Amino acid sequence: MRARLVGGVGSVAAHQQRQFSLEHPVGRLRFSAHGANRGPILPAQRRFAIRISVLAAVLIFLSLFAIPMAHGLRHKKLRKEDYGHGFSTEVSAPEAEVLEATQAVVNDGVIDGSKEYLKDKNIMNATPANTSALFPSWNGPGKVFYKVREGVLAPTNFRDSSDQGTLAVRYVVQSKDASRTVLQIDAVFVEDFRHTVHPSDGSVESAEYQSIQNRVDAIELDKKQTQDAEKHRQEELARQSLEQKKELDEAAALIAAEGSSDTLEQQVANLRHQVERVIKAPGANLKSAPFHSATTLKAVAAGSDVVILIVTPYWYGVETEDGQHGWIHRSQLEPLP
Repeated sequence: MRARLVGGVGSVAAHQQRQFSLEHPVGRLRFSAHGANRGPILPAQRRFAIRISVLAAVLIFLSLFAIPMAHGLRHKKLRKEDYGHGFSTEVSAPEAEVLEATQAVVNDGVIDGSKEYLKDKNIMNATPANTSALFPSWNGPGKVFYKVREGVLAPTNFRDSSDQGTLAVRYVVQSKDASRTVLQIDAVFVEDFRHTVHPSDGSVESAEYQSIQNRVDAIELDKKQTQDAEKHRQEELARQSLEQKKELDEAAALIAAEGSSDTLEQQVANLRHQVERVIKAPGANLKSAPFHSATTLKAVAAGSDVVILIVTPYWYGVETEDGQHGWIHRSQLEPLP
């Protein structure tokens, strides 16, 4: 409401000089010299409210852009040339062990390093295959394997994948020398409808290699444990052989002390006839363990004498003329003449 003033221009100026104002959070309040509140100035309230609304809108707008920008800083967007390089490495293991580990991974039904749209796990229900149309025919060296999963929906870590299609992984195993093997892995996703090829960013290849390496490590550990057990068994056999030989020597010494020379010779002959055997023609292999697939320590010529140290239903633990210990099948031995 505007005040009504009387008295001309001078009176108006004097009246205005007696007015003063105070800032208020919701607008400017005017007071007269007599202390009467003239009420808030409504346009100023609206301007203040507009400023607050604009400021809030700016803050919301900036927050919408700040989150993707921060996410982009943490996860650098891959370029087109970063895809489709595959994976190749040298594994410190013989080809036979890498082949065994690769075949186990190919048959495990899982493709590591990727997952389907709206799923938290790896690509499941994959199957081994002898070939795949997603890759050109392999004419290079080495042995090749494939693992395929059809009906995959927008798998992650493949460039611009957003439809349903087939995911295939190819493994190539090639021997480099007796203790090293080259392993090459490639992965690709192809849409069913448009047949668009989506190369991998390397995540699947790296994850599949790690699965193979873990299995190679397990094979190496099992191999070492088997070797250690065999070594311990051989040491135990040698210990038993030495104890039995010592007992035989003591028995022979006792016979020598108690009997005459003729009697002693007869007793020794009888003892030899009991504990010694002759190798049949055409000779025999001295084995490291009592089974045919055990390692051959040496070939023993026909007619050679061996001392029996251990008796089993089918094998004899023996000592050869040169003092070496091992196992010979009973069918390859005959009594002394």
